Amino acid sequence: GEEEKGSFGGLIMSDAEFDAAKAFLMKASDDSGLSVFDHLSELVNKLLDEKPNNAVDMLETISYGIKSTRFQPDSTLKEQNEVSDNVQIAKTHAAILKHETDIPEEDDEPERVVPNVMENAKYFESSDVGLGSEEMFRVFLALKQLSEQQPLKSVSFWGKIFGLEHNYFIAEAEYREGEEPQIENEDDEEESGDGNGDEEPDENAPPPLPKSAYKPPPVLPTEEYGSGANKKIYFVCNEPGEAWNLLPNVTPKHIQVARFIRKRFTGRLDLPVVSFPPFPGTEGELLRAQIARITAGTHISPAGFYTFDEEEEAEDEERENFMIDEEFEGKTLQELMEPDLSGWVHHAPYVLPQGRCRWVNPVVKDENEEEDEDEDEEEEEDEIEPETGLPLLTPLQNDEEVDGLPSWSTRISSNAHPAYSSVLISSNRWPGAYAFGIGKKFSNVYIGNGLKYQSEPFSPQLPPLPQVEFSGESINEASDPSREEEEEFEAQQAEEKDDDEEDEEDDE
Repeated sequence: GEEEKGSFGGLIMSDAEFDAAKAFLMKASDDSGLSVFDHLSELVNKLLDEKPNNAVDMLETISYGIKSTRFQPDSTLKEQNEVSDNVQIAKTHAAILKHETDIPEEDDEPERVVPNVMENAKYFESSDVGLGSEEMFRVFLALKQLSEQQPLKSVSFWGKIFGLEHNYFIAEAEYREGEEPQIENEDDEEESGDGNGDEEPDENAPPPLPKSAYKPPPVLPTEEYGSGANKKIYFVCNEPGEAWNLLPNVTPKHIQVARFIRKRFTGRLDLPVVSFPPFPGTEGELLRAQIARITAGTHISPAGFYTFDEEEEAEDEERENFMIDEEFEGKTLQELMEPDLSGWVHHAPYVLPQGRCRWVNPVVKDENEEEDEDEDEEEEEDEIEPETGLPLLTPLQNDEEVDGLPSWSTRISSNAHPAYSSVLISSNRWPGAYAFGIGKKFSNVYIGNGLKYQSEPFSPQLPPLPQVEFSGESINEASDPSREEEEEFEAQQAEEKDDDEEDEEDDE
């Protein structure tokens, strides 16, 4: 007989049976890839290592624990990023914190492109306004980094706009003279003719359709960099330390539409704006339009800090340039706290209803077009009155009220020691716009959601009424012919065709 190989549970097995049983136990599972032999081996080793009391009672629990450690489900859930958002933000902040600048020599004075942001932040913080010293220091380093990357004459912190997904940190800057970027003006080119005007009309062609007398409103030109609403440029980023993005120049159309819509920002510049009236651009262009509106209405300074150049002649046009008055001695707290707001003036140009700071006539005349007397009379009737606004350095006492309340509110930073206190003035028309003044120092900042104050719930503009159907003398409605009339017409056409064929045969 066969030699005994071993036994299992008192069962004596032959070599062939033992090998078959062992092969069966070593067969891997299709789901987990494990075998009974491996699992039992690990289970026995665990029992011998731990030697628990009542091992037979713990057998199922230990077996389940071994299986659970090897379980790897095929999850369809989104994999978590290896680096969290907080870690990425920390790395961004670390990049600007490690940035160093060479110390200039004794004879060379350091160029002050970036103002003392931290000093201005302390004055705002004394009146409970600001972003905190840590965040403001990161903003200061980010502005310094921007001044080294771009040929800027000056750059300052304009403010922060809160978004639904990300926030916007905004920097206001000016280029050095002669180093301005060449921005291409995208003016609408006149459409040229198709060249088919000299062709003879086809006798069998259908009559031409009536032409619409509607003429779209003319496109107003965009103000160039250095003037009007584009007097300065603006850079934005979502977090100090990230790359700065240059916003485009604001156009009159963007400002016009922005006045009729109310949209919260998301923090994504390339996101299309869905609104009515339709906004012709992305969120970045809407952000630039809101910056122009907020700047025009809230950038103020103590009266007398700026003055016009006496040598500059302004005959018919309003003055656009001003300079710092070297003889300015500063304003006292009482003068800055005057109830009539006569101690503060606007130093940003006023934006007209047409979306520009300098009015232009939207009626464009074509020199090649012959003007008849009737056209001259119509132009005289349609003559547009120029729009006017408040000139530069106008006191705040001329601002309109906001729902029966003053347009600005003033308060002192501390009553404990007025000699070292500053005056904070805040806008009630644009919540989030602040300015402080103390002696010869002042600064402006905006920290808000970029929306104008509105006492009543916002109601979007209604769409226009449907167009009326065309009604002309040359168009008359006719009833459809009956089948009998159609048969008579077809028979008449067939007879005329036969007659034409007979005439052609006679001619031949």
